[in-house]
Amino acid sequence: MEASWRQVAGGRGRARGRATAAPSSGNGFHLRGAGGGREKGSVGAAAPGPSPGGAATAAAAELMSQRKFEEIKKANQAAAKKLVEEHFSSSSEEEGDDDLEGKQGKIVANTFVTYTTQTDGDIRELERTKQYLNEAFQAGAMTCLICIASVKRNQAVWSCSGCFCIFHMPCIQKWAKDSQFLVSSLTDDDFGKRDYPWPCPKCRFEYKRSDTPSRYYCYCGKVEDPPLDPWLVPHSCGQVCEREFKPPCGHKCLLLCHPGPCPPCPKMVTTTCYCKKAKPIPRRCSAKEWSCQQPCGRKLLCGQHKCESPCHAGSCPPCPRVSRQKCVCGKQVAERSCASPRWHCDKVCGKTLPCGNHTCEQVCHVGACGECPRSGKRFCPCQKSKFSLPCTEDVPTCGDSCDKLLECGVHRCSQRCHRGPCETCRQEVEKHCRCGKHTKRMPCHKPYLCETKCVKMRDCQKHQCKRKCCPGNCTPCDQNCGRTLGCRNHKCPSVCHRGSCYPCPETVDVKCNCGNTKVTVPCGRERTTRPPKCKEQCSRPPTCHHTSQEKHRCHFGSCPPCHQPCQKVLEKCGHLCPAPCHDQALIKQTGRHQPTGPWEQPSEPAFIQTALPCPPCQVPIPMQCFGKHEAGPECLQCEEGCSKSRPVGCPHPCVLPCHPGECPPCVQMLRIKCHCKITTLYVECR
Repeated sequence: MEASWRQVAGGRGRARGRATAAPSSGNGFHLRGAGGGREKGSVGAAAPGPSPGGAATAAAAELMSQRKFEEIKKANQAAAKKLVEEHFSSSSEEEGDDDLEGKQGKIVANTFVTYTTQTDGDIRELERTKQYLNEAFQAGAMTCLICIASVKRNQAVWSCSGCFCIFHMPCIQKWAKDSQFLVSSLTDDDFGKRDYPWPCPKCRFEYKRSDTPSRYYCYCGKVEDPPLDPWLVPHSCGQVCEREFKPPCGHKCLLLCHPGPCPPCPKMVTTTCYCKKAKPIPRRCSAKEWSCQQPCGRKLLCGQHKCESPCHAGSCPPCPRVSRQKCVCGKQVAERSCASPRWHCDKVCGKTLPCGNHTCEQVCHVGACGECPRSGKRFCPCQKSKFSLPCTEDVPTCGDSCDKLLECGVHRCSQRCHRGPCETCRQEVEKHCRCGKHTKRMPCHKPYLCETKCVKMRDCQKHQCKRKCCPGNCTPCDQNCGRTLGCRNHKCPSVCHRGSCYPCPETVDVKCNCGNTKVTVPCGRERTTRPPKCKEQCSRPPTCHHTSQEKHRCHFGSCPPCHQPCQKVLEKCGHLCPAPCHDQALIKQTGRHQPTGPWEQPSEPAFIQTALPCPPCQVPIPMQCFGKHEAGPECLQCEEGCSKSRPVGCPHPCVLPCHPGECPPCVQMLRIKCHCKITTLYVECR
């Protein structure tokens, strides 16, 4: 028997060449022709070609079913994707603690396997990196410090290269943009022309504007948009890290892609000590620098003594010896450190200059004093004429106009050549105020500011500028924001700003009842954070008559009921009460208000805590009757009712008082019905 696709192809000409392949839910394909071709694997020959009307109807039905199939397929894929995301998100994990710890242990071991096995690295050097890995698995441990929300495994993140703190990608992008805008608005009039850095929200490590993250990468930066894998560290690509060690040593990190800093380099290298006197020995690359503790012996900067410090890194310390040394000019001698032989005293040189008329006014200096500063050709005060005069004469004024530019920057000095500063400009000019709305004639040296207040809104879009004669570059709002932060405990300390306030920077300690165990959380999270489990014993005094309570852990609320034996002395017999402690028993309250009608709902029964009396003593003791004998006709008859058990099915007690022997048959009348529930009979209970 041939396959169905061969039979369809061999049918009538109408179906030949029109078979189309549509994807199926399995591994194969469904081949359909114009007449509703059979699926792969079907048996039997193709049916004869239908009429044109029937073919159109069958094709439309086939197209409709195909569309429905595609819609259902897309819906199932979306539901499966959503289920996977919810299952592996850090906020909705519902796995057991044992299974979760087991998986985490395997993932951590796989991350460190190359470091510990191939290079024989020290596992103790991985503690800091291991802490970051454990925080990546704990639900709520990785918190974005900008929005104060948990970082889930399927969210795009960015990691700081300084403190390795993790933030949501949209949060860090908004943070970088707002930081640059705030700095530029306070320091730069032309926003956007200068490249201002932006800091990390936690460690304040500065980044350039070009370093603003735009794409989501794994920790090592090799894979963009790393896929979600339950057997890898969240946001990791699973490849070898291969980042350069800091400080660089020429080797690369051997761990799998991981959060946090890379561990110290575990490679083995052969190095010598700092002073190069000892023989080279093999050491870890991360600790390759070492000291042989022998004297250094290098010559110091003074050129006379040698370094006596033990073998050390870097340059040698200054020479500690002291000697008598002259100053630079040679006028004073003092005991000074051998490490700084050149020094200057505080005396003026005083040597006669080559002119023979003046002395050097420099303080203790090296070399020749130089020529007299008043020798040679000198300019007049207005710098228009030169005079060749002896150094003993002052340069006269030339008589020409000063013509120096005044402080206003527009007019020039009209006085004759003179010594000293020029006077202020007093020419009257038509001046515009700073905002450009008013004009006035006034002296040039006086500024003109009108009294008109600016009505423009500041950058916060809440307050007006209100600065007098504002030129248009309104200053940023200097008022305090004061809005209540998301923590509902503090108010925003920043200046008035647009948009939402940044999260509260404070932290709060959530403590157990005794206060010995605590966990630090961001401010505002203390309302939703469960108190930590405390291993200390409860130190509250007992609320019952016992001197000490049963040992139990620290807790909130009231202590559990005491289960110790009562041990109170009974008044009548003197025995100790063996019942459990009953000083704080819960008793249902009676005599409460009852509903007066069907519209009034009955209230819940109330329980009160009260002390119960000790139960009767159950210790058997020998007793005698009133006649001082155990039995006889003189003994009184018992007046209590009979308490013997009744036959099966009889609910009535015995009518006789306490008696020996068996009880008489019960003669109480009962009303019973027959099987059909029509006839009623009255019979004796027996």
